[in-house]
Amino acid sequence: MALDEYNRKRDFTATPEPDGENGTRKRRKARALQYCIQKHDATRLHYDFRLELDGTLKSWAVPKGPSLDPKSRRLAVHVEDHPLEYATFEGSIPKGHYGAGDVIVWDRGVWIPEGDPQEGYRKGKLKFSLEGEKLSGTWNLVRTRMDGGKEQWFLIKSNDDAARPESEYNIVEELPDSVLSDRTLIPRKRGKAKPAAAAKAVKTPARRRSRKDAPNATLTGAKQAPLPESFKPQLATLVESVPDGDWRYEIKFDGYRIMARIESG
Repeated sequence: MALDEYNRKRDFTATPEPDGENGTRKRRKARALQYCIQKHDATRLHYDFRLELDGTLKSWAVPKGPSLDPKSRRLAVHVEDHPLEYATFEGSIPKGHYGAGDVIVWDRGVWIPEGDPQEGYRKGKLKFSLEGEKLSGTWNLVRTRMDGGKEQWFLIKSNDDAARPESEYNIVEELPDSVLSDRTLIPRKRGKAKPAAAAKAVKTPARRRSRKDAPNATLTGAKQAPLPESFKPQLATLVESVPDGDWRYEIKFDGYRIMARIESG
């Protein structure tokens, strides 16, 4: 079965990923084929490129992510099929499990194959258009060779109106966040530990400044006054309609509000 390898690699009692056994695999009729790209901070930061085909998400791991530059051929390593429900998965896969690390949905939309997609996939040459929140235009997936039992493909942007030189615009750097939740994935730091001497230098406490030698702030209209005994964050109030008047709005971000009190430096 298409999802056997996906299910074999995962313990669904521990990982929050969708269960491929119980997930709905059948597409609704007259619905466009979906695609998604997930930014995945696993052993190495990479981008998982997924195209819906035959009731599953055909998947490739793209180490550097997509490029809008037709001259930039991005390696895409073919991996196991994923269930359709995976297209909206965001979360943290626990340590010790396959693919451990944080996942966000970097892009999503629909893909429109040119020609027969099943035949193109089988022959290792797919040409298609993307209509996503970040990516658009014509793209190509081309199989090149086998390496260590895995198929190596290239993800290549066609030269069209959506193409841009990478020296001019790097889309993965310019648009790093999720399109699903506005989450920001901060990659884990990797590399050798700092020498002991450097570590000691970092831990050395800086001299605490007193209120007297703190720089004077110049705030127009500010009046000096004692710090209040307590603070309360500004919270939103749920109402049925917008009050009268000229209003602007900002996106409501759920989460924790942290306030710090600093006195005498």
